[in-house]
Amino acid sequence: MASKTDNRVRVGLVGGGCMGRGIAMQIHATATLTLVWVADQNLTAAQETAQFGEHTRASEDFETLLREEPIDVLVEATNSIGPAAQYCLMAIESGAHVVLMNAEVDLALGPLLKHRAQEKQVTISSDAGDQHGVLATLIKEADLMGFDILQAGNIKGFLDRRATPASIATEAAKRNLSPTQCCAYTDGTKLHIEMAVLANAFGYLPPSGGMSGPRAQRVEEALSLFDFSHYGDTPRIDYLLGAEPGGGVYLVVRPKKELPPEQAFYLNYYKLGNGPEYLLYRPYHLCHLETPKAILAVMNREPLLETSQKTCEVYAYAKKDLPASTPISHAIGSAECYGLVEPLNKEKIAITLLESGTTLKKAIKADEALTLDHLTLPHCTLTDLASEQDRLLALT
Repeated sequence: MASKTDNRVRVGLVGGGCMGRGIAMQIHATATLTLVWVADQNLTAAQETAQFGEHTRASEDFETLLREEPIDVLVEATNSIGPAAQYCLMAIESGAHVVLMNAEVDLALGPLLKHRAQEKQVTISSDAGDQHGVLATLIKEADLMGFDILQAGNIKGFLDRRATPASIATEAAKRNLSPTQCCAYTDGTKLHIEMAVLANAFGYLPPSGGMSGPRAQRVEEALSLFDFSHYGDTPRIDYLLGAEPGGGVYLVVRPKKELPPEQAFYLNYYKLGNGPEYLLYRPYHLCHLETPKAILAVMNREPLLETSQKTCEVYAYAKKDLPASTPISHAIGSAECYGLVEPLNKEKIAITLLESGTTLKKAIKADEALTLDHLTLPHCTLTDLASEQDRLLALT
C-alpha cells in the first residue's frame, strides 16, 4: 500500500465518464480523500475529470500512473469488463484496495477479484451508492434490528426490453449518458445485473420464473403484490415498476422471533403496520455522492458488499429475431440482447461474457436465451478469467 505524507487517503480513478466525473467531484469535496490520478483510454475525458482534483494527473496509461503514483484505493468506474478486471488485478497486486462502481465486472468476476484481494491482504467492495450497495447497508441494518429478509427490492421507473442505442439516443443525451449505457438502463439489464450482484453476495435467489416486477403506485404495495409463502427459507430479489419513491430501494422483512405484544405495538406506532411482514425502504440512492463511504469502508477493511459465491447469473436473451451470422459484441446495452437474472444454468450464456466479438452459429427467436448451441464464446482475457473463477468456485 502507498506510504502517505499526510492523513488523506490517496485515490486513483479509472473511468472519466459520467460517473467518473461525479466521483472526482465528490472526492475533492471530501476532506479525508485526495484524487491522485485519473486514467481513461480517452485522454480528453481523463483530463476533464482530473480538473476537479488538486494537482491530479491524467493519462491514458493506467499502468504508468499506478507505478509512478502509488495509491491506497482504486475506484473502478469504466463501462468495460475485461479491461476493468485487469485494472483491478493490477491495483490489487500493487497493494491497493478496490471499490467497484462497475457492477458488470462485479457480477462477472467478483469472487475471483475477492480471492486475489485476500491473497494480497487488501479489500474489495461494491460501491455504496448504486442500488445494490444501498440495499446491502439496509440489509445489515435490518439484521441488527432483529429482522429476517424475505425480499430485497429495487424500484424501476421505466422498462422497454426492445430499446436500442439508436432508439434511446435522445434520452441519453439529456442525461449525459452514452446511448449504450442508457439502453442498458432502459431495457432492464442494468437492474438485473445489480440485483444479481446483491443476490450472489448474500446468497439470495430470484423467485421461480425470475423477477416479476409488478407495476405499482407506491412502494408500500410490495407487501401485497408478492406471494412470500412460496419463497421458502431463501430470501428473494425482485422489483417494482413505476412505484414512488422513484430511485428508492426496499426490503420486505419479518421478525426473527415472535414479537412480544409490546414490541408489535411499537412497530405499529412507528408506522410500520401490523405485520406479520414489514416494509423498510430508503427513498433514494445517490450514486457517486456515496462513493467516499465505500472508499473509507475498504480502508477500514469492512467491505460494504463483496462476493464469494454465485447463486445466480444474468443471461443474454435476444431482443428480436436474429439470423445466423449476426455479430454479437458488447451485448450489454446493445440492439441485440437484454439480460435476465436467473438461477445458475450451464447451458445459457452470461451476458457479461459477450463483451468481445463473436457470431451467431444459428438463428434465434426474440426472447429466447442465447446458449452454447447459438454461439462459441470468444477466447479472450475475460473468458480466461471467468474459467479461472469457475475452477476456484468448484473448489469451495
